[in-house]
Amino acid sequence: MKKEKLYSEFEELGQRLGVKIIKGKGNFTGGICIVKDETVIVVNKMKPIEHRLKILATSFLEYNLDDIYMIPALRAFIENTRSLAL
Repeated sequence: MKKEKLYSEFEELGQRLGVKIIKGKGNFTGGICIVKDETVIVVNKMKPIEHRLKILATSFLEYNLDDIYMIPALRAFIENTRSLAL
């Protein structure tokens, strides 16, 4: 699956979970943070797409995704990230 398609699947997953994904520029890595009592995932759009996908996958590991439908490629990417994080 193309990386851009995988990225858009992450955005759709965020919408289904009610998690806002904020894209910004700057000197930061990205990840989950709380802004005004709202949990958001911040992604540095200046980083390569591989880095942004890894940040999204790592961030979504914080959520229970067992009962959430997602395409198999997205679930596999998240699970692969989980195994690398151990």
